[in-house]
Amino acid sequence: MKPYKVIISGGGTGGHIYPAIAIADELKARNKQTDILFVGAENRMEMQKVPEAGYPIKGLWIAGLQRKLTVDNLMLPFKLIKSFRDCKKIIKEFKPDVVIGTGGYASAPLVRVASKRNIPSVIQEQNSYAGITNKLLSKKVDKICVAFEGMEQFFPKEKLVHTGNPVRKHIASLDINQAKARESFGLKPNKKTLLVLGGSLGAKRINELVNSSLDLFDALDLQVIWQCGQFYIDTYKDSSTEKVKVQAYISDMETAYAAADVIISRAGALSIAELCLVGKPCVFIPSPNVAEDHQTKNAQAIVNHEAAMLIKEMELDTTFASRFTKLMQSDKMQKQFSENIKKLAKPNATADIVNVVENLISA
Repeated sequence: MKPYKVIISGGGTGGHIYPAIAIADELKARNKQTDILFVGAENRMEMQKVPEAGYPIKGLWIAGLQRKLTVDNLMLPFKLIKSFRDCKKIIKEFKPDVVIGTGGYASAPLVRVASKRNIPSVIQEQNSYAGITNKLLSKKVDKICVAFEGMEQFFPKEKLVHTGNPVRKHIASLDINQAKARESFGLKPNKKTLLVLGGSLGAKRINELVNSSLDLFDALDLQVIWQCGQFYIDTYKDSSTEKVKVQAYISDMETAYAAADVIISRAGALSIAELCLVGKPCVFIPSPNVAEDHQTKNAQAIVNHEAAMLIKEMELDTTFASRFTKLMQSDKMQKQFSENIKKLAKPNATADIVNVVENLISA
């Protein structure tokens, strides 16, 4: 098979970067000779994460529109003009067979230039509420890979392919003994365990909730694995006990998932994709500080299938204790959430996206 030349653009957040890297890894797994170039935004996290994953990346001088009048906003037209010029040069020199965008500022000019040059193009939308970049690009690209149902409200229906979101390969094949997983965190092997996730940096409101609910968890006879985030470890590290294990960051997520009976988590698209595969009862507490409140919409898409519990931050003080207690005291509800969320899993998402890419190239 002739090796492909592929440009992938996605960045700004891990939610755009990690799917892009997963797609690149799958392309390389199918053909080691495939030539892959990433394009990102200068000074954003992709400029570090992509080289760490073993891929070359070129940076564009581009940023998003700020909500208030700033120097950056005044510079935006100049950044766009330069980014479009740079994308034309990159595409002319690299000569890609296909261009893939997974969201973020840099993907807009790159995918737009590719589509104007009739180079096959694909975008991948992780969330249940489409980002502005992908909505703008959707009319120009050939295919749109989506993770949630009902995305025809944002995109042309004939271009949609329901693939799901790429997840880490280790999560897709979770096969770890629960008792041993608990012991690895210094917990009792036969005791019900709660896993709390707020992202690598941490979630202030979730941490406050957990800290104020430790007596409740004790009353429910739960032991806790609490990822508080790097910003908050100094605040909460003294809360570690025999029953409560506080960590800044959990690098071995497969073991943490295996140890858990129930999970409290934010509702980022990639977190949800992993939790569908894990198949444990989940309580989603979406971040309200994201564009278009998309985490709430992501969580609601799962709740609509009676597959999880959603509690908004503004409701935590009044409803968390009663609703969480009800979940923990109902084996029926736990079983229903577990069975229903597993039905929403897309373990072959990365392969399905690459199938779309390869079909487009060979069309």
